[in-house]
Formats: sequence, C-alpha cells, structure tokens
Amino acid sequence: MAGKTTSGARTRARELMLQALYQKQIAGHDCAELKKQFREQTAYQRVDQEFFEETFADICKRQDELEESIAGLIDRPLEQLDPVERGILLIGVFELQHRIDVPYRVVINEGVNLAKRFASIDGHKYINGCLDKAAQTLREPEVQAKGSG
Repeated sequence: MAGKTTSGARTRARELMLQALYQKQIAGHDCAELKKQFREQTAYQRVDQEFFEETFADICKRQDELEESIAGLIDRPLEQLDPVERGILLIGVFELQHRIDVPYRVVINEGVNLAKRFASIDGHKYINGCLDKAAQTLREPEVQAKGSG
C-alpha cells in the first residue's frame, strides 16, 4: 500500500492504532515493541502504513500533551476513562491538533465509528461530544466556515 491511500485503508490504520493504544494501556507495552508487533500482522498489509507509522509514533511521543487536552474535554478523571474511549480520543485529538489535512468532520466521524465498533453501547455519543467540543477550539476557523455555509 506504499503509494496508494484510500479512506478504507486509513480507517483500518485507525483501527489498528486503537488496538495498539489499547494494548499499551492494558499491558504496558512500549510503542516500538507495538509497532514491530503490528507490522507483523496480516491486517497491516491492508492499512495506510505511512499514516499508521507516523500517527502512532507521534501519539506515543505526545501522549502526555494529548491527555492534558483530553482531560479538559471529559467529565471525569482521565484514569476513569474506558481504555477504548481513551484510545479513540488520543487518535481524534491528535488528528484535530496535528493533522489538519484531515477535515474535522472526518476526524469526528472516524472516532464515532471506532466507538460504535469497539466501545461500550453508548460510547459513540460520548466520543462525538468530546471530539465536537475539541473541534470547536482546535479547529475553530474550519468549524465556523462549515457552520456559515
């Protein structure tokens, strides 16, 4: 998938990233170990590998900063956040802050879809609210432009 990127491949990269972030939280594996492990999976061949590699590495490097941002969006202590929802928010907030090539609506939609697939029953509503709140601040000009058109 080196030169070809599809939205499906990017969605699958986010799914793989969520699994890696979940494993990092639950088992305490480090990022280099997880990248190596996930590269060896068959599913890795079907993802946007460049997006996975860059985004996962950046999330790992910026996790403390991202979690500070997330703490301002949620209604409970970060430690009480479900690990799946925490992983989705790490991906979503990172993309809102650092991947402005991805429209904010796509970031929110991808986060909601991940939550529908992997989180608790109403987790997608929580993710939607948190990422929408983040977008209002992190992508204010983009949100304002979409709202007035």
